[in-house]
Amino acid sequence: MRRALFLLLVACGSDSVEAPPSAGSPAVDASTAPRDAGNGASDKPKEDAAPPPPPDPETRFLAIGDTGKGTAGQQAVADAMAAKCKVDRCDFAVMLGDNLYESGASSPDDPQFKTKFEDVYAALPIDFYVVLGNHDYGGNGAGTELGKGKNEVDYTSRSRKWKMPAAHYHFTKADIEFFALDTNLQMFGVDGAQKTDVDGWIAASKANWKIALGHHPYKSNGPHGNAGSYDGLSGIPIVSGSGVKSFLEGHVCGKVDLYLSGHDHSMQWLNETCMGTPLAVSGAAAEFTTLGTKNATAFQAVVRGFMYITVKKKQLVAEFIDEAGTTLHRETLNK
Repeated sequence: MRRALFLLLVACGSDSVEAPPSAGSPAVDASTAPRDAGNGASDKPKEDAAPPPPPDPETRFLAIGDTGKGTAGQQAVADAMAAKCKVDRCDFAVMLGDNLYESGASSPDDPQFKTKFEDVYAALPIDFYVVLGNHDYGGNGAGTELGKGKNEVDYTSRSRKWKMPAAHYHFTKADIEFFALDTNLQMFGVDGAQKTDVDGWIAASKANWKIALGHHPYKSNGPHGNAGSYDGLSGIPIVSGSGVKSFLEGHVCGKVDLYLSGHDHSMQWLNETCMGTPLAVSGAAAEFTTLGTKNATAFQAVVRGFMYITVKKKQLVAEFIDEAGTTLHRETLNK
């Protein structure tokens, strides 16, 4: 009877009737059908792997001193600097005094700025943060023409990359604060404002790294020697550098992570410190002189060259590189 009814409905053209399942083939509910066990599917959502930590940011800069000769030796070091920066990047440079030999600049328009700075470092399109040395204050290196330093300060407004807003100043790069000192005025005791400013800047600094820049060293194995007895003249207050010694001990040492200086034409990393502050000399950017052994050093060399410094959050690496581009020594500071 059921089959006869079905045939009758088909004959009448109904589109809504499905054929009954054949005998032995029961209907299957898709909601209860077993899943394909062979396709590896899972109802559990896949958890994403934890993202890698961000890279530790790096600040990379050059440190050079006693540059201003305008000689083939200065150019050779500049070329090695440019080659290093092309491969490894340089964010800026610091210049550690004696920027214009022998007696500084006669005016902010002195042609020496072109021949001993702009032309020499033309292949380095970075900022140069500059401090003053004794030769920049005239007197053929005696540093006695105290008004001359302002000519180099004023040149800042005439150059795209020479940066010296004042005879002493501070600036910040990433997580580093730099304190640019005028050690020549310290030599002559004309440093009252500098003491007040530096004390305030260091006390207020929130930077992870603090680096002081000056021309005259606290200790050195070069001919000029240690502050307080420069050139073997410990009994003469001004030329002995007693003013530099007292300024650094009273206002800088033990309060910053590194003191960079020039004055002696060599490269040195001292084992001895200034009240815990590491000391380095980079004064061989144009010529080199002799070295002794009065102070213990981790490294010293009488070659032309420069320092290349990389700073991360917890580590500073200083490389000493010669004019051929060879890395002679690496020194590491860890926080």
